[in-house]
Amino acid sequence: MLFDERPKDRKEDLFDREKEVEEIISNIKRPLLLISGVRRIGKTSVLLVSLNELKENYILIDCRKLKENYGRKELYSLFSEALSSKLSYLKDVLEKVKGINIAGNYVELKWGGKNYISLSSLFDELNKKRLIIAIDEAQRLRGPLSKEIKDAIAHAYDYDKNLTFILTGSEVGLLHELIDVENENSPVYGRYYLEITLDRFNKEKSKEFLQRGFQELSIKVEDKVIEEIIDYFDGIPGWLTFAGNEYATMGKIEEVKKTAVKVAKGELENLIEEKTKKVSYITGKRYRNALKCLAKGENSWSKLLSCMEKEEGSTISTSVLDNIIQNLEKMSIIKDYEFLDPVYKEASKLL
Repeated sequence: MLFDERPKDRKEDLFDREKEVEEIISNIKRPLLLISGVRRIGKTSVLLVSLNELKENYILIDCRKLKENYGRKELYSLFSEALSSKLSYLKDVLEKVKGINIAGNYVELKWGGKNYISLSSLFDELNKKRLIIAIDEAQRLRGPLSKEIKDAIAHAYDYDKNLTFILTGSEVGLLHELIDVENENSPVYGRYYLEITLDRFNKEKSKEFLQRGFQELSIKVEDKVIEEIIDYFDGIPGWLTFAGNEYATMGKIEEVKKTAVKVAKGELENLIEEKTKKVSYITGKRYRNALKCLAKGENSWSKLLSCMEKEEGSTISTSVLDNIIQNLEKMSIIKDYEFLDPVYKEASKLL
């Protein structure tokens, strides 16, 4: 079903991503691949379909489960879950390794103490068999352990020829910051990676997607409604899927828009709350004001600064504003002072 909101894992359920899937499959012997694109563009679906089409053994690490200041225990727990899902394939390798215990159908990794196993050592052991290590929303690995992770990936890149890493990320700047191949001080410096960037559907493809989706639901929808959905959600597959399901339930396009904006507003408020907790109340407030000003069309550095100072009633330093703009770009919320997701723009007006 095209309007199934869960990630697709079968090729026949994936719409218009044949080129990207084929590119992943044809380059799967490379050590490092990246799948990037804005939120709701379909990265996880492309990843899962590609992995299933390959019919190779893989483990999947879902980094959305990690809190921002995660520790080694939380990281190793994710690897334990992933390795446990492929225990039948990996058991003969893992059961001989110090720092790894097989308890029934679960793989326990020693993350501290005398028999602690490093990620580099773990990758070396996994290299005894062919394995793809897929890491979804990998930018969330940034943090206290990011250097250790980069060290391990760099080591595997050079020495573990049976391993392929596939990283996805919706916060593209932060994903690149994690890999950091252009930084001379980064362990991954100078390594080549292939990046597959997912673009939004054009109007023709968006229309075909919506028409087929509504046909599957046996719902007849007027062309003007489909055109309005296309114009509002700008070819982002996740939003088109959301709109299709909501319209099938509500039958009113304006209600669909309101619900989508409410969802996006909640996500932006989570971002603001995160900045408030991590840094300060004033930092969170400034991100809120920046988003509101950008949504008003303040689309230059000087216009944005003027608007934010007016909102706050005080002078804001250039370095503070630069930092906010850079972070919003790294999180793939804006580019060149414009929102990458039109629903986020509408949501920002309500902050």
